Amino acid sequence: MNFPKELRYSKSHEWVRIEDGIATIGLTDYAQHELGDLVFVNLPEVGDELTAGEALGDVESVKAVSDVYSPVSGTVSGINEELLDAPEMINESPYDAWFVKAENITEEEELLDAEAYEAFCEEEGSAD
Repeated sequence: MNFPKELRYSKSHEWVRIEDGIATIGLTDYAQHELGDLVFVNLPEVGDELTAGEALGDVESVKAVSDVYSPVSGTVSGINEELLDAPEMINESPYDAWFVKAENITEEEELLDAEAYEAFCEEEGSAD
């Protein structure tokens, strides 16, 4: 499992990279692994408001439909339209297959660094 050190992570298994006030948000390697092959992605629209801890969209796998939660509050400034036609990109390269970019960030969920997130995933995995 891959846990890039430069990213921050939510306990709902999203990653976020904040650069110059813009948050790029995606689904973690752990999440895509647990969900299995992704076949559909539902994303918000540019201009939509995001609220930390609330769903920003969802993904459908061969197993189930799962919400994707926003780790920050802000305004959607971009969506990764490639995912709409090729959701398998998330399985192939979860840290390149971002979902949305957000600006005007007003709050962040309690985010974990890579080490803390890896420990969290190990705990969660051993609970199965």
